[in-house]
Amino acid sequence: MAIRWSWASPRLALVPAVSVTLVAFFGAILWTIWVSFTRSRRFPEYAIDFDDLTRQYDRLFGDNAWATSLENVVILALGSGLAIVFGFILAAMIEREKRGEGFFRTLFLYPLAVSFIVTGLVWRWLFNPDLGIENFLHQLGWESADFNWLGDRRTAMYGVILASIWHGLGFYMALMLAGLKSINTEIWSAARLDGVSFWRLYAEIIIPMLKFTFLTCAILLSLGVVKTYDIVLAMTGGGPGTSTWTPAYFVVNSFQSRGNIGFASAAAVMMLVMTLVIFLPLVLITAWQARRREARVQ
Repeated sequence: MAIRWSWASPRLALVPAVSVTLVAFFGAILWTIWVSFTRSRRFPEYAIDFDDLTRQYDRLFGDNAWATSLENVVILALGSGLAIVFGFILAAMIEREKRGEGFFRTLFLYPLAVSFIVTGLVWRWLFNPDLGIENFLHQLGWESADFNWLGDRRTAMYGVILASIWHGLGFYMALMLAGLKSINTEIWSAARLDGVSFWRLYAEIIIPMLKFTFLTCAILLSLGVVKTYDIVLAMTGGGPGTSTWTPAYFVVNSFQSRGNIGFASAAAVMMLVMTLVIFLPLVLITAWQARRREARVQ
């Protein structure tokens, strides 16, 4: 039987894209895993030493900077999660007060037009004691004000978190606003007629109905946190010391500064494992929720 051109043409058009994905994405993953088991330094070596197979991983888990980067990524995830919370609050306020919706939506979405590098540089200036917020407060007469968060290893990571929340707040607000607008208007009307209080309405009705939206935000946030690099580079350069290192920053530093591609590959493989551990359960939960929703509709 002759193959219909209408069936074959779209599949043929996908061949270049699929080929590039297989080579550049999955091929790069397999190459990185392979190199992580070798003794590669500045240039890759492809001979695996089976007598010391986990050499790079043993070094990795014995490195204090890697332990610090793992702690920081957890702190960053918890702190950046506030962007979802604040995004929902802003979306609820905008949805409740229709006037000025377009203005406020544009205002809070504006940071997305700015790259993480620019965001990091702006917030680095804001935290600068000679030019930013601290200097401004001193000029107002508040001499005891101390806003040099990036200069203290105990607070530097919180400065990065604050900048990350500012950058991502509008994005999560837009997702939450879309979720709120998808709720049937009859539910709002029925709640008002029944005299349901504001807090009870959101806690018992609206938020449970937005589970799918919250899960989507959590997936996107987790992926962004694991690969955080550019905003750290722009704000602190990983400092003071290694206090703001993240796994992605550790990988780049291991290759560029230490000149050890095998060690960097081992760290990159662990980043992949972390992504799968976080990402797959969230995707499975989201798919489960979607199937439950479809079953209820049917």
